[in-house]
Amino acid sequence: MAEHTPGTDTPATVNVPDKPVLEGLESRLAAQWRADGTYTFDPDTSRAEVYSIDTPPPTASGSLHVGHMFSYTQTDVVARYQRMRGKNVFYPMGWDDNGLPTERRVQNYYGVRCDPSVAYDADYTPPAEPPKNQRDFDAVSRRNFIELCEELAVQDELVFENLFSTLGLSVDWNLTYRTIDDTSRAVSQRAFLENLAGGDAYLAEAPTLWDVTFRTAVAQAELEDREQPGAYHRIAFHTPGGEKIFIESTRPELLPACVALVANPDDERYQHLFGTAVTSPLFDVEVEIKAHPLAKPDKGTGIAMICTFGDLTDVIWWRELQLPTRAIVGRDGRIRSETPEWISTDKAQENYSAIAGKTVFSAKEGVVALLRASGELEGEPKKVVHPVNFYEKGDKPLEVVTSRQWYLRNGGRDEAKREKLIQRGREIDFHPAFMRSRYENWIEGLNGDWLVSRQRFFGVPIPVWYRLDADGEPDYEAPIVPTYESLPVDPAAEPAPGFDESARNQPNGFVGENDVLDTWATSSLTPQIVGGWPKNPDLFAKVFPFDLRPQGHDIIRTWLFSSAVRADALQDSAPWRHAALSGWILDPDRKKMSKSKGNVVVPTDVLEEFGADAVRYWAASAKLGADTAYEIAQMKIGRRLAIKLLNASKFVLNLGATEHTVLTDDTSVVTNQLDLSLLAQLAQVIDASTAAFEKYDYAKALQLSETFFWSFTDDYVELIKDRAYGAAGEAEQASVLATLATTLDAMLRMFAPFLPFATEEVWSWWRSGSVHRTEWPTSGHLAGTIRTADTGVLGTVALALGGIRRSKSEAKVKQRTEVLSAVVNGSAAQLRQLNAGLNDLLAAGNVRELRLAEAEGELSVFEVELAPVEAL
Repeated sequence: MAEHTPGTDTPATVNVPDKPVLEGLESRLAAQWRADGTYTFDPDTSRAEVYSIDTPPPTASGSLHVGHMFSYTQTDVVARYQRMRGKNVFYPMGWDDNGLPTERRVQNYYGVRCDPSVAYDADYTPPAEPPKNQRDFDAVSRRNFIELCEELAVQDELVFENLFSTLGLSVDWNLTYRTIDDTSRAVSQRAFLENLAGGDAYLAEAPTLWDVTFRTAVAQAELEDREQPGAYHRIAFHTPGGEKIFIESTRPELLPACVALVANPDDERYQHLFGTAVTSPLFDVEVEIKAHPLAKPDKGTGIAMICTFGDLTDVIWWRELQLPTRAIVGRDGRIRSETPEWISTDKAQENYSAIAGKTVFSAKEGVVALLRASGELEGEPKKVVHPVNFYEKGDKPLEVVTSRQWYLRNGGRDEAKREKLIQRGREIDFHPAFMRSRYENWIEGLNGDWLVSRQRFFGVPIPVWYRLDADGEPDYEAPIVPTYESLPVDPAAEPAPGFDESARNQPNGFVGENDVLDTWATSSLTPQIVGGWPKNPDLFAKVFPFDLRPQGHDIIRTWLFSSAVRADALQDSAPWRHAALSGWILDPDRKKMSKSKGNVVVPTDVLEEFGADAVRYWAASAKLGADTAYEIAQMKIGRRLAIKLLNASKFVLNLGATEHTVLTDDTSVVTNQLDLSLLAQLAQVIDASTAAFEKYDYAKALQLSETFFWSFTDDYVELIKDRAYGAAGEAEQASVLATLATTLDAMLRMFAPFLPFATEEVWSWWRSGSVHRTEWPTSGHLAGTIRTADTGVLGTVALALGGIRRSKSEAKVKQRTEVLSAVVNGSAAQLRQLNAGLNDLLAAGNVRELRLAEAEGELSVFEVELAPVEAL
């Protein structure tokens, strides 16, 4: 046992309630911990003393579900263990309010939609009741929309904070952040600018959703699907041998933009064609036939035309198959007037001229007419109704056009960087270890860099401006950047350095970047944000690299990988030493719980019904990486354990076992072999539980502690009651009381990470301070005779007592009925163990005479003669 830390001595009086209960502990103790600063990080520290956690910031839009309680509890169990091991735990909490979920929630909650052309209204108040139809939502300025996002996010975060406090998370609530606050925006922009200066950020042309009427890129939050009439056109491509390969397309006007045909790799009809080339009809362009799993064998002919770009699936194929770009649709929604260089034959150029300059609708009619005339259209088009992407304010389907976008290098186009990032992953211990392969497989499969610019409103602005020449054309090759000291900035609302606002959008003036950074581009910097980079280098040096990144296994390829990319570029380091990957919560049908599926359990209901300790028990019973079913039965077991801990502690403390804890190497007070057996088992459990925790196997540590606890209450406590009350004299009583107090002290510490409320409650009955600021138990002080004691004595004596009690149950008499005589058969070793605890066995079983007989096989009790008593 570890010695008590200062301030945890036994009070002058022990105050044990008559009826211990779990109800009400969460609110009382959570408030007490916060008031006392129980979990406050001390910045006056060295790196060696710190255990830092890069806590996942939950999305602050709507409500949490039971899966959050599951994963955050697993992190908290580790945090509490490390704190008891003497670490100064840096345990922050963030809120991810930067992203599409916040935008959507704000739109629907307030009944508004963002329109950057609308002027800012300082006195704007959203509708009292949001309109049912989104078309009737208020159009508000970008600044008004951002203010509403921030207002609602703060409200949501207060609810979440209360829930996490009720769950017992030992977070330092002084260390909170938001992914859209000034600090996060400044860090995100500083990181982007350093990436830009280091050559890791660059601007390039890329496909973008575009509204041809408003001439604007469209954010995902602004999309809506509308069912539209269309038609599948069966069109023939030609192999060099003259074979016709038919595709079916709703976009025949994009034939000049075709860059490949694609089929599923498992589709036997086309496997012999993969890697070969065909020629497009009308435009005589040779394209290769590719394989990709997104191709659907049961859709159309099973082989599709990839154009740049017909839809977002074309974009995916284009990126992942590394295809050329042959864009023909401009931002005005018309086919480009000049004939593309890849259309080279006279007939092909003639065909193209027939559609050049036309709208996509008119071009479709023109291409279909050409296909009919050339005999390349098989049959008549088949009419269909299908969903098409529209801008929520638009009247025409969106196009996918090429536009300038910002990228960060992530190894997708650089073999050396890819290998370096794989090595970074090998600097991190993954728990469970096999999850590392997901990280490496993702990197090895990359075929493009990280697109980080987004056309959204509520996000971290990309901090650049562009000079305009005398004709008003922007110079994208030399962006204007702010000073680090001026961050955060908003180029859409602030003038470029060296310019006045009046020069915005004017020849020889400037234009601000309107795009914002991908939410992952900020979330990937959580170690830097919470660690104080770059403004607090002293703190950052004490916490970075972080000791732990806990997260779901499903976002290894996004959050974990992107964080590794940023730390590698900015700090030339892995961001953490350990990554703990939690699994999913499954519903009774073994399906992942998600809000979209409607199978989510509300956390508040569960906490109210079972209590935080019970929920934590369920969560901590699951190993890292394991998808786990939502089980009320497990919570009931956890609640029973917590209640038993209260009641067993009450029994021990009411005996007076408060001053007798064995805290030094002097264990002379413990003389009874049964007591020594229990303490020897305790020493083993402490060692095994500690070893499990060090491997991040908290579930095993819980199982070991729980198994020992039930043996303690069901076996040991039942055997020693007579001695504990003094029936065998003062020396024997002192031995048992010291054993009880020592065991209770250790059990409270070992259960503290899992059952923080029940253990703190018991600790307050007989100790000062908090159990959560004490040391984790060690077996070092349980030395001397305890180390050499026979751990099997307790189990064997308990087995014999069970046999005696079973005989009484079978005879249907009360357990206090006297046993006149009985025989116990056992091996020589078992009989030696029984002799060591014989007096306790006789007292607990109320046995007058017990004969021990050596025999082969399992220990057994027989020839039980009971005193004549009144039957039950």
